[in-house]
Amino acid sequence: MTVAQDTSGVDTNTLDAPPARRFALGVEYDGSGFCGWQRLSKHGEPEREGEETLQAALENAISFVAGHPVETICAGRTDAGVHAACQVVHFDSHAQRDPRSWMLGVTSRLPPQIAVRWAQAVPDDFHARFSARARRYRYRILNRPIRAALQRQYLSWERRALDADAMHRAAQALLGENDFSAFRTVHCQSPHAFRELQQILVTRSGDVVEVEVQANAFLHHMVRNIVGSLLMVGSGEKPEGWIAELLAGRDRTVAGPTAPPTGLLFLGPRYPAQWGLPAEVTL
Repeated sequence: MTVAQDTSGVDTNTLDAPPARRFALGVEYDGSGFCGWQRLSKHGEPEREGEETLQAALENAISFVAGHPVETICAGRTDAGVHAACQVVHFDSHAQRDPRSWMLGVTSRLPPQIAVRWAQAVPDDFHARFSARARRYRYRILNRPIRAALQRQYLSWERRALDADAMHRAAQALLGENDFSAFRTVHCQSPHAFRELQQILVTRSGDVVEVEVQANAFLHHMVRNIVGSLLMVGSGEKPEGWIAELLAGRDRTVAGPTAPPTGLLFLGPRYPAQWGLPAEVTL
């Protein structure tokens, strides 16, 4: 079909299209079986078998509902095997869909490990990543002699007895704005290692120890590296003051191992109230 054009060469169909609007989605997912959030192929190209990503699955579903290719921006990229309770993404579309249609329509096109929990229109200057003022993660550890059979994809496992109170006390040394070089992977692409850790809590409920962390942003593997070091304190292998020494030393090679991705849940970002997003992602 020939596209109608005026004498200046401008696509008149484009001129007739409604203006693009920006939408935000709250997305939950089980990261098992995916190669992390970030698309590995170029936008619009199919992914290779075994390299499926959450971003590509979501963009394919949104594009189907929109009727045109859509690219997404997320609040925080997650690694392979990491889950999310409320990842926030934004995208732009000319399609005339109400929030409920986006939520139900996109979810119907997604694999069972991914669901859109809410959708809403947002101002054009909203940005899922740069508008966020904080991000929260929770890491769950099954602490008993026998590994998990149920919920195993959502728990890491530590057979040694852990002192959660000692882990909590040691973790408080990380609060504030600090250089977290001791807790970043060598593959981290951030230009600097300074982050503001706003809260870190270590608690126990029965056989499960939880580490919950909130910061303005995180370095690559930062949460898992912090947990790996705290496990050494909790097991008695290292004293409580060791965490403060690691922070001051800024040497990744002497810190604890990277904790497994299973057990890590991205609870979601936090935005100022001005954006009018759901309470779970609002400061």
